[in-house]
Amino acid sequence: MTEGLFDKTKKHLLVVAHRGVSGGNIPGNTRAAYEGALMQGADMIETDVSRSKDGTLIIFHPEMEPHFLGKNIRLPDLTMEEIEKLRYLNADDTPTQFGILRFDDLLETYKDKCLINVDKFWDHPQEIYEAVKRHDMAEQIVVKSAPSENVLRVLEDLAPDLAYMPIVHETHPLHETLMKSKIRYVGAEVLFTSDDAEVASPAFIERMHKDGKLVWVNSIIYNYRDQLAAGHSDDTALCGDPDAGWGWLADRGYDMIQTDWCLMLIEYLKKTNRYYR
Repeated sequence: MTEGLFDKTKKHLLVVAHRGVSGGNIPGNTRAAYEGALMQGADMIETDVSRSKDGTLIIFHPEMEPHFLGKNIRLPDLTMEEIEKLRYLNADDTPTQFGILRFDDLLETYKDKCLINVDKFWDHPQEIYEAVKRHDMAEQIVVKSAPSENVLRVLEDLAPDLAYMPIVHETHPLHETLMKSKIRYVGAEVLFTSDDAEVASPAFIERMHKDGKLVWVNSIIYNYRDQLAAGHSDDTALCGDPDAGWGWLADRGYDMIQTDWCLMLIEYLKKTNRYYR
């Protein structure tokens, strides 16, 4: 069995690979991207789950077909037989040898090997949960979402054993409520646009730790105009100021950093004595 979430974070700052490690001819959300992430030392892989027209769960970011496949299509409108013929494009918009990965294949491949953040869980919770249980991998899975009554109801009724982290912006007013809930609330993913935000404060992180909860932060950039961690990002680190990018996040006391640059982040953290607890 892979080492658990809390066991890992007691030893070192946990690194989450956003869609694996992609670049060059390797697209994200492929087995090659996940293998690369584990080779670089990632503790957790993040994966997007969608579903074919005939009900097969697949690894693909919804609504990104034109960008990643170069076709104006929707995978949920295609059968699995049709999907199996498709190939990802690489960074130069050239077709690769990499096809769409089935969720069951991903689970079988990474059983007992790493933690897995299943993104888009809420689109198909019943099917995803049944697959996770079928592979006996509940302890490896983390799911996240903006908190809502529907999300909490789904977790309580369907998947109370899955590790759940609400995605919170600037503040986290539902902490006490979640502490009393019947779900497996393990911590929170925080988004903030200012260093002065509540969820960016050492006091907030200390309070979460005191209550036995973890705090996830993102150095990834989806859109540079919409920062996820007030500019403490992969871009900042790679453009000459890793202390202001990754170092600031590590020094603040966060437990997990999601990145697109696993190896460089880990090497920086080790070099500056920020990796191990």
